[in-house]
Amino acid sequence: MEKTMTKRKMMPVGPMMIEHRLIERMIGVMRTELDRFLREKKANPEFILTFVDFVRTYADRCHHGKEEDILFRELENKELSKEHRDTMNQLIEDHKWARQQTKDLVEATEKYADGDEGMFLIITARLKAITEFYPRHIEKEDKHFFLPVMGYFSQEEKEAMLQEGFEFDQSLIHDKYRQIVEQSERSVG
Repeated sequence: MEKTMTKRKMMPVGPMMIEHRLIERMIGVMRTELDRFLREKKANPEFILTFVDFVRTYADRCHHGKEEDILFRELENKELSKEHRDTMNQLIEDHKWARQQTKDLVEATEKYADGDEGMFLIITARLKAITEFYPRHIEKEDKHFFLPVMGYFSQEEKEAMLQEGFEFDQSLIHDKYRQIVEQSERSVG
């Protein structure tokens, strides 16, 4: 146990790489469902919205949030190599692209659920794009970015980022459900 804790303190990206494994599992589930949709020529809006909730809350808000609000913010203060700066900027653009794809998926799914069968092709195209995107994106982060950029930080900086990441995670669930309550209040008010 002690060895694991020491390793975690030395490598604040460890928790982010663990998050990647869960994202990969959900992408695998979505690929299976997408294959079913294509075979049956019918989408499952309820499952898609569950997937969207996972992508928006866990993959984007939690995972990408820590990257952007903690790691990338701290890297902005460092003299990065051109390669690392370019990769960080690509990752930021990747996050924006994924958000737009997810937004388009939600809009198409809502129309499909309301009876617009023409949205099926848009739904499947967006799902294919998202499920192909995440493995490439994760590989870029895992193999070409996270570990190399740790060399820019002192041990104290790494520990501070790790602590900030834990605090970020703790506040996330409260923020999510506060927003749900506020939306519910507006809808009945």
